Amino acid sequence: MPRYSDLEHSPFSLPAGEFNAITDVSGVKVGHFTLYEGDGVWMPGRGPFRTGVTVILPHDENMYEDKVPAAAHTINGFGKVAGFEQLRELGQLETPIALTGTLNVPRVADALMTLSIEQNPYIGIGFDESGRRGYASVNPVVGETSDGFLSDIQARPIGEDEVRAAIGDASSGVVEEGVVGAGTGTSCFGWKGGIGTASRVLPDKFGGFTVGALVQSNFGRPQELTISGVPIGRHLIPPGNTPIPIPGSIMIIIATDAPLESRQLGRLCRRAAFGLARTGSTCLGGSGDFVIAFSTAYRMKDRPSDILSVLPILVDEQPVIGALSLAVIESVEEAIYNSMLMARTVTGRDGNTRHKLPVKEVRKLIIRFGSES
Repeated sequence: MPRYSDLEHSPFSLPAGEFNAITDVSGVKVGHFTLYEGDGVWMPGRGPFRTGVTVILPHDENMYEDKVPAAAHTINGFGKVAGFEQLRELGQLETPIALTGTLNVPRVADALMTLSIEQNPYIGIGFDESGRRGYASVNPVVGETSDGFLSDIQARPIGEDEVRAAIGDASSGVVEEGVVGAGTGTSCFGWKGGIGTASRVLPDKFGGFTVGALVQSNFGRPQELTISGVPIGRHLIPPGNTPIPIPGSIMIIIATDAPLESRQLGRLCRRAAFGLARTGSTCLGGSGDFVIAFSTAYRMKDRPSDILSVLPILVDEQPVIGALSLAVIESVEEAIYNSMLMARTVTGRDGNTRHKLPVKEVRKLIIRFGSES
């Protein structure tokens, strides 16, 4: 299955990284657990299942001890995400980011808390033999989109074992896309959606920084789909008796090695909406569209020995932020395309089907409209 870059038509300005993935940002790893079981009639609590969990690790050490700067942004808030308020307030990420199906969010958050407590036994009861006493909590960050059209969403089958498996699967390099992890049961523009990723590298005059995006796509009406500026959805209709999807959602994760603090990362979060809009999304009122951005340039200790620290922070902000913004927009747009192009046709509960976006027809339309412009 081809990625967008294989269509041999790129309107983008910035080059991609080695893997054209969020893992081009050094230290970032991605892991999946996929639950694809059962067929036929929905049996509440017993399947069929087309669901999973995807984890994004800014680094693979103890994240509670070594937090990273982060920010979150809500494009439209019809969602059941967890951990966003503290993330906004403190500007720190202290667990891996997990993505899953909507009703799995509490179980996945609980799993992240369990794993963090295993690594940091003083959480919730006080500090250790250092003599400093106090109380701490942990803020698990979980995003979601609904996979209920294809999966037994009421069963909530993703919990601690599955999260452990996804973290154990986490790796750098090539990221599996499409029907995998949190994207196993999702839809996009009436076609099969899923997990997609892409990256961009800035020119040296703007620091040579890398930006990567990963999406869990589950949004859009068929007629809205736009690829490379071409109104694909006006010419391609999902086959069969495919019902028009209800307003869906998207989770967008942005990583960078640029030395940004939370406010600056928030600026990048808000730019992600431009990449989303390029694909035809109108952010319907019933959709949950959320963005998380983090930087791997430095870490913040849970219990620093000094109250002051010296951190590398971008100071020549405006020109570089402009370049980083373009990198965000392009990587988000391409990640969404990849989430569809790398997916396959999936039939889930009650015979509900989401078809794979037909690559040959998409390529023909892009060439046709390109030649007319």
